[in-house]
Amino acid sequence: MVVAERDFDASHLSGAQRAGWEGRQADRDRTLDAMHRLERALASPAPRREPAWQEEVLSALALLDTAMGEEEDNASQPDSLLSDIRRTQPRLRSRVRGVRSQYSQLRDRIVALRRELGEHGEGEDAPDFSDIRQRLAWLLTALRHQRARESDLIYEAYFDAFNIDLGTE
Repeated sequence: MVVAERDFDASHLSGAQRAGWEGRQADRDRTLDAMHRLERALASPAPRREPAWQEEVLSALALLDTAMGEEEDNASQPDSLLSDIRRTQPRLRSRVRGVRSQYSQLRDRIVALRRELGEHGEGEDAPDFSDIRQRLAWLLTALRHQRARESDLIYEAYFDAFNIDLGTE
């Protein structure tokens, strides 16, 4: 039996850990909403409406950048769930560092893509929308990978701390 993050039983967590979990979940929900908005923008028709398409994609990327920024900032706080894992479970410290590094790399990629897409004009300088779609699909895949990696880390830390398999709760 697989337990979805939404169904996670946080009753074993301390008050501070529970607050960290809830804050993390709110951040992840906000980022997921932004990812879905970007997917909708990318799926909208582009031929003969490149400027409108480009504006939709830029707007969605800006929202994703903001959401990721908040998530990254919150995950870096001393009272965050990742900080708690880093502090209390030494064997997982390098994985926490890796997750945080991925946040930073993904944010840098979002900023670069926003800049690149925003610099394109109309006519011959208009962006190749099929190329932009592909590159942003890779970014979304990397975001999903990062989110799964973070979830695995948190579940492993939970099991190590409480010796309870989440699948049996």
